[in-house]
Amino acid sequence: MNYRFVAIEGNIGAGKTTLCHLLAARFGCALVLEQFTDNPFLPYFYEHPERYAFPVELFFMTERHKQLLEHFAQPDMFRSFTVADYFFVKTLLFAKNNLNEEEFRLFNRLFTVLNATFHKPDLLLYLHRPVDVLLQQIQNRGRDMERLITGEYLEELQNAYLEYFKSETDTPVLILELDGADFVQDTTVFEALAGLLNQSFSPGIQYLPWRKIPNAR
Repeated sequence: MNYRFVAIEGNIGAGKTTLCHLLAARFGCALVLEQFTDNPFLPYFYEHPERYAFPVELFFMTERHKQLLEHFAQPDMFRSFTVADYFFVKTLLFAKNNLNEEEFRLFNRLFTVLNATFHKPDLLLYLHRPVDVLLQQIQNRGRDMERLITGEYLEELQNAYLEYFKSETDTPVLILELDGADFVQDTTVFEALAGLLNQSFSPGIQYLPWRKIPNAR
């Protein structure tokens, strides 16, 4: 294994957590999974985003920081690497999209202090799917608090990720253009994705349509 810390990222409904579980089952790696349902402000945010954006983002940031800090402070001697379904910079991307200018200025100051304590992922996989596929997958999983998520909101988040990745020069960022590929039902898709963790990549962005990933059919 070439990596000690792999982050799986993507828009809402892209399949991040599901892929993390499958990778953990395959490689026996340690898992860091975001506990988004613990955020008491999230249901209210989807109903009234202007009113609850700041508390929802502040809660996410502090919880992510605590979770990552605790995990990497006590490394698992029996597991060689960690897979997480987020990276800490996600905190800033969502905040920039959801907060007004004054709120974001304050939030960014807090983020900068907390982010200085973390090592970046050694590899970042971004699961890119069209918005219509994301909306269908969100509908299929049937979380009541997500019923008001719009295609416009998902498009804004997607653009925030892709714009940030242009500035990432230290970490290999693989943008996996999955379209509607199902790595749960189609083992060929999963095997292709799992195989990426045994390869070496240069820092910066690389776009990989899933059918061009080695071993993908």
